[in-house]
Amino acid sequence: MATNEKRFKEKIQAVQDTMFVLGGKWKLAIVLSIYEGNKRFNDIAMAIPNITNRVLSKELKHLEENLLVSRTIVSDSPVKIEYDVTDYCYSIGQIIKPMEQWGKNHKKKLINEMRTS
Repeated sequence: MATNEKRFKEKIQAVQDTMFVLGGKWKLAIVLSIYEGNKRFNDIAMAIPNITNRVLSKELKHLEENLLVSRTIVSDSPVKIEYDVTDYCYSIGQIIKPMEQWGKNHKKKLINEMRTS
């Protein structure tokens, strides 16, 4: 395999790995909600419009397995669980800001295109 082809495949794999961890409709919204201070399951659910409890539970487990979110039992009667972003999760901050800016710019571009059509 040529060196350039190998590098290209490695790049694609790295992007696919990133998208596996962060992609989808809900994962970044959940991370941002927790980062903004919503630590309890119901608080996270209320902060994110249209997310179901089943989906939130599944996505929190995925984020926990990928070391971006921690789950802590804070009391046992009744059981209270809190979620928090991990120190490792802060490493995605360097990609979230550019994504946010790109999203804003893209929306403006689409709106401008619709107006001129």
